[in-house]
Formats: sequence, C-alpha cells, structure tokens
Amino acid sequence: MPVATSSSDSAMHQALDTLSDSTSSTTANDLDLLFLKGIMESPVAHERFEEPKLEAVSENNVELVQDILKDLSPLTHRSQAADELIRILKEPHFQSLLETHDSVASKNYETPPPSPCSFMDAALNNQPVPPDAVRMVGIRKVSGEHLGVTFRVESGELVIARILHGGMIDQQGLLHVGDIIKEVNGKEVGNDPKVLQEMLKEASGSVVLKILPSYQEPHTPRQAFVKCHFDYDPTHDNLIPCKEAGLSFSSGDILQIFNQEDLNWWQACHIEGGSAGLIPSQLLEEKRKAFVKRDMELATTGPLCAGIGGKKKKK
Repeated sequence: MPVATSSSDSAMHQALDTLSDSTSSTTANDLDLLFLKGIMESPVAHERFEEPKLEAVSENNVELVQDILKDLSPLTHRSQAADELIRILKEPHFQSLLETHDSVASKNYETPPPSPCSFMDAALNNQPVPPDAVRMVGIRKVSGEHLGVTFRVESGELVIARILHGGMIDQQGLLHVGDIIKEVNGKEVGNDPKVLQEMLKEASGSVVLKILPSYQEPHTPRQAFVKCHFDYDPTHDNLIPCKEAGLSFSSGDILQIFNQEDLNWWQACHIEGGSAGLIPSQLLEEKRKAFVKRDMELATTGPLCAGIGGKKKKK
C-alpha cells in the first residue's frame, strides 16, 4: 500500500488543478476528464494515500528485557556475546528508551514530574546547592517487587548504602551508592530506612525519585568464591539491614562474592544462578562467634565464681 507523504499530497492537488484547467480546454474529451477528476476527488482514492496508523507490537518491553537478562545471566562466563548483549541491554539510555516506548504504547500519559529547577531552594539543608545537584530518576516496578537496594541514615539524610548485584536498580544503572533520596513520587521520605523500604515496596508502575547524586566514579568490584561451613537464614538474623535482601545458604554451598566493600555484609549469589543477596562477612561472623563463646564461658563460670566468693553462713 502506498505510504502518504507531503510530496504525494501536493502531487494529488497539482493533478487536480491540472484537470480543472484541462476541463476548460478543447484538447481533451470533456467526459473523460470529468470522470478522471471525479475518481481523484473520491474519498476512496485519498484513503489510499493516507498514512497507516502505527500500532505498538508490545507494551511490556521493560519486563521482556528483564526476563532476557535473567536468562542470559548464567551464560556470561561461557559466552562473550551474551556478556556484551547484557551490557547493551543494561545501558541507561536503552532502558529509558524502553520505558518511554511502553508508556506511549500503553497511552500512559501521566503528568510529567516537576522540573528539578522547581525544587531548588535558595539553600538546601542550610547550604548552597549547585543548580544541577537535584535529579529526578524514573523507574518502573511491580508492587511487592524488591528493588535490590538498602539505605542508611547519614547526617539526618537517607543515603543508598548498597545496591545488590543483579537487582533492578543495578540493571537500570540510574542510582549509585551514596545518592541521597529526598522524595518518592513527590512525598518526602523522612529519615527512617524502614519507611522508605515500605514506600518503594508498595509503589507500582512509574516511580519518580528525587535524589542528590553522589557523583562517585563506578568501579569493577573484586569477585571471589567461598565454600560455606554453616547454615544461614536471613529471616532469623536480627543484624541484617534488610531481611528481604538476605541470601540463605547451607553448609557446603559454593557462593560467588560480588562485593566486599561493606565490612559486615557481602553481596553474593549461588554459583548455580539466581539473584544476589546479602550474607554476613567473615569478620561479622567471627565477631558473632566470639561473643557467643564469651557468653557461654560466663554462663559456665558464673555459678562457680559465685560459690567460691560467697560468704559463709554464721553458725
């Protein structure tokens, strides 16, 4: 089917003008010209030159790419092409393109977030802030899905403490460790990490974060492999910063360590595959065992010392 262009429209009008001039001439058969002009003025003829309406093939390309990344993740060690494809699919510009396509395809024309300039006060936290400090970051998620990020309180602000390897935030590459979270969908987050985690967990669809970037240079973390000598269940660990982000394992499992920057909590995953999570570091586990051993010694020697040091009863 012919595709309409501005040149085809102008050609149609030019042909009609020529026919109009020719009808007044005696060089052509008047009936033939009138018949031809009637055909060209018919709506059916114009419909053939109308541009067909484009329809999106899919509205969930973001979810589709996430599924592709999960399928490709186990192949990165064996295929250089798979590793290169994962890097391309994780590019922030490519992720933004997919999000924009899905929003347009689903006709989800939400009111755009206010410009970052509108948030700029004369002083933020009583300190002058450069005009490009505040950023608005948009992500798409499903309600109940964990983003793979934990937070800490630093100088009264909620700061990204760690980003789990392979999680949604890590794959999108839009947030970094050290970024300060100011608002979620226009609501101030306060200074309670648990409240922020609940806000992000319950949010769905388009989530807009107002952040102060850390501007830290990314670096490739050192990777290692360890064999577990004890069982671990994060749901029973009161020290872990986020139980949902923990990784359970059993004695004898082999784990791949992706990040050891935190002295107490490493990021790891099972070598068989799966998402990454937090595990206690060797230093933290040694401290825990040392305290447990000390408590046991005190519990054992306590009554004995009391018996030796006790006063004799008067007869």
